Amino acid sequence: MHYLNQLSPSKRGYALINRSIHWLSKFLVKDWDRRLLGLSSLPIHSILDIGANEGQFSKRMRSLFPDAQIYAFEPLPDALKVLNAWAKTQRGTVQVFDVALGETEQVLALQHHLYFSASSSLLPTTALGEEVYPIMSRQQPISVTQTTLDGAIAQLPQFPQPDVLIKLDVQGYEDRVIRGGLQTFAQAKACIVEISLDALYDGQATFQTIFELLSGLGYSYCGNLDQIQARDGHVIYFNALFINTHPTLPHHAR
Repeated sequence: MHYLNQLSPSKRGYALINRSIHWLSKFLVKDWDRRLLGLSSLPIHSILDIGANEGQFSKRMRSLFPDAQIYAFEPLPDALKVLNAWAKTQRGTVQVFDVALGETEQVLALQHHLYFSASSSLLPTTALGEEVYPIMSRQQPISVTQTTLDGAIAQLPQFPQPDVLIKLDVQGYEDRVIRGGLQTFAQAKACIVEISLDALYDGQATFQTIFELLSGLGYSYCGNLDQIQARDGHVIYFNALFINTHPTLPHHAR
């Protein structure tokens, strides 16, 4: 039975709206997959997709790095069903973790945005966020298990094979994920981070905070893969690329 047919009428409606928005975004957002500011020329062997949602980023990267092992982190149950269904078609090259990532291990309330699940966050939305993106206003809190990135990676038989690309898109919670994954970030080669300049979430990470955290781990800021602008021209958010020129070796490789 198809995934959508298993949902209640109301949930099916939310799921269809989500899919329609994802489909439309492919045409509205600038296509950067073929360039990646030089990232596509690196020998990426492992990808950590943090905030994987339904696997949109992982699917894009699969075409660029077909042999890479993907580790996808996503706590939302509805998105997980879609993500797991795709992972099963990838012949063991995609491992899914149904957890949220942060600085601590605990159970937290995540605000599930029903009309657009990709904007769901452990942080509450601001009035500005709901004004700019009205689809964020319909929310439902759900309990999710949070762990740290370093803790999750430590449970693997060995550290992901170098070179490692980390994608970090957790709706303002990026600094918490980095602090809970300092060892993993230090050993990775590159990182793509979604950064909001408008205050869309209460207590969200700033560009300065993310820049300082990653700079302290050896990363250099290399530019923006894309950016979304408001009608008046100012930038709302962008996807920034950071490259680690001297990643530390995993313990098993020393």
